[in-house]
Amino acid sequence: MTGVVLSVAGAYGVFLVYTAIACRWTGVGLGPRPTATRRSASAAMAAAGARLGIDDVAPLELAAVLVTMAGVGAAMAWSLFGGVLPPVVVGLFAATFPVAAARARRRRLRAEAADSWPRLIEELRIKTTALGRSLPQALFDVGRSAPEQLRPEFEAARREWLVSTDFERSLAVLKAGLADPTADTVCETLLVAHDIGGNEVDRCLAALIDDRILDQQGRKDAAAHQAGARFARRFVVIVPLGMALVGLSIGEGRAAYGSTAGQALVVAALGLMALCWVWAGHIMRLPPEQRVFAEAAR
Repeated sequence: MTGVVLSVAGAYGVFLVYTAIACRWTGVGLGPRPTATRRSASAAMAAAGARLGIDDVAPLELAAVLVTMAGVGAAMAWSLFGGVLPPVVVGLFAATFPVAAARARRRRLRAEAADSWPRLIEELRIKTTALGRSLPQALFDVGRSAPEQLRPEFEAARREWLVSTDFERSLAVLKAGLADPTADTVCETLLVAHDIGGNEVDRCLAALIDDRILDQQGRKDAAAHQAGARFARRFVVIVPLGMALVGLSIGEGRAAYGSTAGQALVVAALGLMALCWVWAGHIMRLPPEQRVFAEAAR
């Protein structure tokens, strides 16, 4: 055994010497450090996190929360059903809860920001008409009273204005940061008014305020009508779990779940629960407003 280990170590040493001379590889790995690959992988993970709404969470913290939730879900499933497959399925399903909670929080913050747009546009309208301020000054003044999650983008646009005094570039920075349909429309309206120097900005902003209010009211009415469906959606999880708890007190109880057929039926039922939960959430999702001027913001 010692001879085999020494032979492998000697061969690997020869490999390291040869690759260092011929290929100029450094380190003790089997190849050069894949820095570009790591960067692309990091960028891909960042993009995936942005799509999931968890880009503001540290990877280690997210991993710890996912593992904890998976462990809690697996322990609860094992206490009910025993076996191996049901705890694994429930653990994987429970691991999605933190991501779903983060996405719900992101949607709530965006909804709060959307609710503030009519007020911001009205304030902008007052500053440009009644107070006679220039469009850039009025816009950046309004940004100081915007919701907290919008202020960094307004501040970035203000810095761009102070450096370049180019209103179009400043609005491009603002649109790219906010990535919001209303922000696109407001910025385009302000850009046209700034370029032509006319008096139509007041009328355009007033019409935009009415449009935003109607859109928000329509979405709130739709969400209110879905309240019953959301309540019923929770029964997709509550009712089957209640029936599983009742099953513990009938017949052989937990031992019935331990058979091969019982384990298969439990896994199938858990899969159907997860499928119904995801499907119900998908059909109740309100369609997002499309960005008409998204290309101009890039």
